Amino acid sequence: MNILITGASGGLGKNLAEKAYALGHNILLTNLNEKALKDYITKQKFDKNRVLTSKLDVTSPSDWKKVMDLAYKKWGKLDILMNVAGYLLPGYIENVSPKDIDKHIDINAKGLMYGTREASIRMIAQGGGHIINIASLAGVAPIPGISLYSTSKFAVRGFSLAVAQELRPKKVFVSVVCPDAIQTPMLDLQKDYEEASMTFSGNRYLKTEEVTDIIFNKVIPNKPMEVLIPGSRGFLAKVGSFLPGLNALLSPSLMNKGKKKQTVYKKN
Repeated sequence: MNILITGASGGLGKNLAEKAYALGHNILLTNLNEKALKDYITKQKFDKNRVLTSKLDVTSPSDWKKVMDLAYKKWGKLDILMNVAGYLLPGYIENVSPKDIDKHIDINAKGLMYGTREASIRMIAQGGGHIINIASLAGVAPIPGISLYSTSKFAVRGFSLAVAQELRPKKVFVSVVCPDAIQTPMLDLQKDYEEASMTFSGNRYLKTEEVTDIIFNKVIPNKPMEVLIPGSRGFLAKVGSFLPGLNALLSPSLMNKGKKKQTVYKKN
């Protein structure tokens, strides 16, 4: 298969790239930081016939078109788009700037929408395809302290579930994957922010490898509209979303639990 992955030089994107390559797929890896992407590719010693790279600013519709043109010029078809690139900066709403608001929405929500649009046009024309959008359990239940990120991931989830219904009759499948906290640089960043304490309230942190395995072993073969990881925390997140008053009552105890775990969390 031919797979395009955004945010591919770090965290979950990097692990997805390595798994896709190991399974024999052709991959187009993109990232805003072109140097980091090139350094990563050099270290991996990928076969250049199977791996393409490109700088991509997901907030730019013209960049999206150029990247898609590159994929179709090389392969003539794109089977899977994985929208992984994301941004998070903790902060209470009274302390954040308008630029912080714009950055979360532009990267996490609008950027993913641009990519989904560009891919869907081409996938409909080719007779089918699969778009996998990475959201978060913070897009299922509202998380105080990272409200901008949570809001942007609510947008990702809502958008994905809506367009999944639009595109399925046209043989283009959309899956939204909502993981709990994953041990990546994004989680490391949150350790030093008291506002992000609830992020650390789970019993454990997900490994990139287990999320990657679920995507390749369950999401790609079965094409579900939504996957929550892990299912137990996903269920609690849905209860919290359904009953916001209860969610608000539980938040202080979860934040206290998270603060304790946050202090002993060791960055990768």
